[in-house]
Formats: sequence, structure tokens, C-alpha cells
Amino acid sequence: MSMIGAIGGGYGMFGGYAASSTSAAEATKPILNPNESTQKAPGKTSSPAECETCKNRKYQDGSDEMVSFKSAQHIDPAAAGARVRGHEAEHVSNAYKDAAQNNGKVLQASVSIKTAVCPECGRVYVSGGTTATKIKYENEENPYQKARKSMDRQGLVGNNVDLAG
Repeated sequence: MSMIGAIGGGYGMFGGYAASSTSAAEATKPILNPNESTQKAPGKTSSPAECETCKNRKYQDGSDEMVSFKSAQHIDPAAAGARVRGHEAEHVSNAYKDAAQNNGKVLQASVSIKTAVCPECGRVYVSGGTTATKIKYENEENPYQKARKSMDRQGLVGNNVDLAG
């Protein structure tokens, strides 16, 4: 199983939906995330446009495969979903490649994209993803596999004989 996730991410599942006005003191905060809302959600310390946590969020892969995100890197929150989906697709591609090279068959491959809520501004963001694959490998040297083939052979001998010919 492989996984990518945000470093220093948030928690929870649902964001705030109500908006409140900003005071004059808050209006002087620098805009760290352009093109984001400057409205602060109730119970949050900043707006998405001023959020230091979202500005500094980095993603890193935790698997041992040779894929993207081996070192921590920042992704724009608007592009995070596409980048994480692309990264998880690399893991699926590697599974199919591995199965083809080692006489195997991919039985199942699934990707889960995870979201979270920023604790500072309340923005819902893609916090990472997980890929799970199941590969079946043929092992001709396995004694159980040999016995199974022998049993199959005994049951199939003579099944396709045409004696009417």
C-alpha cells in the first residue's frame, strides 16, 4: 500500500459555511493565498487568503517506490486534487508494470483521495491519497501449484475426445 499526505495538515471533515465581516485590524494582514476568500469563518483565526498553514502545507510520499513527491513539496491548494490523483495513478501504473514483468496479474487496484479541513481558516483541502493493489503471481516451483495442475490434468484428460469421427 502506498500513501501520499500533507505534512502539517489539519483535521476534521466539514468546513464552516457562514461568513463574517473582517475588522480594520485584520484587513492589514498580508494576502498569502491570492484569489482566495478574505472572509473569516466563525471560530477560525484567519481567512483562506491570509492562512499561513495553507501557504506552508507540503506533501510527501511515504512509500518506497520511485514516484513523485519523494521530498516534501508545496502544491497550490487549487491544484492539489489533480496532482495527488496523478501521483496515485503512478502507483497503479507501477503495479501493472510489476505484474507484467514478473508473470503476474493485477486482481484489484483502488485509489482513495482524502480531504481534511484546515484548522486555521476552515478551507477543505486534499490532504493525501492511498493506493491499494492486489497482484497474483504464478509460481511454477510451488509444490501446491504443481499438485493443483496435476489434479486439473487428471480431471480434464479425455474431456474433448470426439469418438463419433
